[in-house]
Amino acid sequence: MNSYRLTKLNNGIMVVSENLPYVRSFSLGFWFNTGSTNETASNNGISHFIEHMLFKGTEHRTAKKIADDIESLGGYLNAFTSKEHTCYYGRGLSQHLPKTFEVLADMVQYSVFKERDIKKEAGVIIDELNDIEDSPEELIFDKFESNIYNGASLQYPIIGAAENIENFTSAEIIGYLNKFYSFNNLYIVASGAVEHDMIVDLTNKFLTKNMGLRFKRKIKIKLLSAKDLFVEKDIQQTHVILGKPTYGISNKKRIAVSLLSHIIGEGSSSRLFQALRERNGITYQVNSFLNSFYDVSSFGIYFSTNPKLASKAMNIIYIELQKLLNKPVSAKELKRAKEYIKGSVVMSLESTTNRMLRIAQSVIYFNKIKSVEQTMAEIENVTIDELFELGKTILDPGDFVKTIISSDDRLIKSAS
Repeated sequence: MNSYRLTKLNNGIMVVSENLPYVRSFSLGFWFNTGSTNETASNNGISHFIEHMLFKGTEHRTAKKIADDIESLGGYLNAFTSKEHTCYYGRGLSQHLPKTFEVLADMVQYSVFKERDIKKEAGVIIDELNDIEDSPEELIFDKFESNIYNGASLQYPIIGAAENIENFTSAEIIGYLNKFYSFNNLYIVASGAVEHDMIVDLTNKFLTKNMGLRFKRKIKIKLLSAKDLFVEKDIQQTHVILGKPTYGISNKKRIAVSLLSHIIGEGSSSRLFQALRERNGITYQVNSFLNSFYDVSSFGIYFSTNPKLASKAMNIIYIELQKLLNKPVSAKELKRAKEYIKGSVVMSLESTTNRMLRIAQSVIYFNKIKSVEQTMAEIENVTIDELFELGKTILDPGDFVKTIISSDDRLIKSAS
């Protein structure tokens, strides 16, 4: 039977664990409750930059030794930055948990930010930024969210702005760390062959540097109006997102939005896949999506196609949306969506890393661990009438903002 435990230490660190007696490995994450939403235009990209820099060496380890200490034990070390969080995590066999913990603790406390390393890593991140610029199917999501979140810090892309990336200094990085990498902004989360008391002991043993406390100020979301956005690029295909902001993780309606999104465009049986690809053969890529944050989510429909067919594709999408506005989904269609999402949740639990991610986000967003059973019940309780009423508030094409990347600048006019 799964065993969840939470301990908030006197210094403010939250330790969360899940013991899985049937596995021999672990996933361990150090989560800081900060990301690009805590940035400004002048330092956009610094959260992601710091994520890179923590692997470049500490007072006790070179960059190579950080990697060697984990990989020589058959383990794995990585990190990611989102708009609301930064996570440094490791995986390995249960007997190597103490070493992995020690390395991660060293990185978050004693990293050194040498100017030559900062300049070198800036080049690496600029290269990453250029990769995104060269990938319209990735770039369009950054452009879409920057547009619909106009007026809020959610508009800032995680990777940041080139001018900022090229000019970050050690002093700026340390200043950001001192503000957001604090004890009461740190969650240590583990899943797998782990013992909670051991993780608490490791925390007390290795997290000894006084990282201080910070006043947690809730960022209020106030969005300004957004307009259609066209980005001209010399590419063969046209890439389009139609969408808008909707309910965030904190709102109970988000589960229903997720089901509605699945019915519209997630999976081969979805309405848009069948209408655009199977019946009309005019696009290879088409899907709806729901990218969620605490207060708000990005809901949209993405597709790519030949520029000559983009307007036709949009018209077909509008027709399918109008059908959902005029008539409730069938019981069979809703059941299929529920089973798909429940299946995805359960199958993801076969990975200790996915379990660790789920637990961390649950604790950070809800200050508790939501059980799988509770999640399943929330999915199952969504009704046909609820979906129909919800659709009226979020599926009106007149409320959608268009983001288009294409070589044909006539598209924005024909799409309006």
